[in-house]
Amino acid sequence: MQEQLEAFLQLVGGIPVEMIYLLVGVGAAVENLFPPVPSDVVVVAGGMLADRGILRSELVFLVAWVSNLLLALGVYLAARRFGGGIFSTRWGRWLLRPAQLERMSLFYEDYGALTILVSRFFPVFRVLVPAFAGISRLGFWRTAVPLAAASAAWYAVLVAGGILASRNIPRIVGALTAENTTAGTVALLVAVGLAWLWVRSRRHDEEHD
Repeated sequence: MQEQLEAFLQLVGGIPVEMIYLLVGVGAAVENLFPPVPSDVVVVAGGMLADRGILRSELVFLVAWVSNLLLALGVYLAARRFGGGIFSTRWGRWLLRPAQLERMSLFYEDYGALTILVSRFFPVFRVLVPAFAGISRLGFWRTAVPLAAASAAWYAVLVAGGILASRNIPRIVGALTAENTTAGTVALLVAVGLAWLWVRSRRHDEEHD
């Protein structure tokens, strides 16, 4: 992996600087729509290139943070505007019954900001939470502030990690691999728990229909 990373950095280093910043921004933004995009790797690589004098670390951070935040808020606003209509359809009611949707709205009313703040540090869920916040009609600032804070913290860590990785690639690559494995495991456990709650709530609703 170390050799592949070095080859990747040499390849990217030959691209015009403006294009690299564009790739960082697009990668960080598109993650809100398509989670498999390796946006975190792109940002870490940006930090490594900054350490080598090709990019500026503060610009890598700002481009990644602003791009991710703007599209995440776009997802939130779209879900807030159109989400209710989607879940009023037959397919939407099968996915989330009205009682389930109401409970989710109450949960976000009580714990929405904290949920958004924490979820941004886990794969996949960082994508879903802004949409659910919109569907639950959580207030704009109660959504935007934790989104901005969590994304800022996350991308600051990634850029700093990239700078450190540039100076000590083998150790940092191993640490990032372990971190991704741990986060993926936690995300899987949370997904199983949410699926169980979804099935349980549906059965509860069916029993009271």
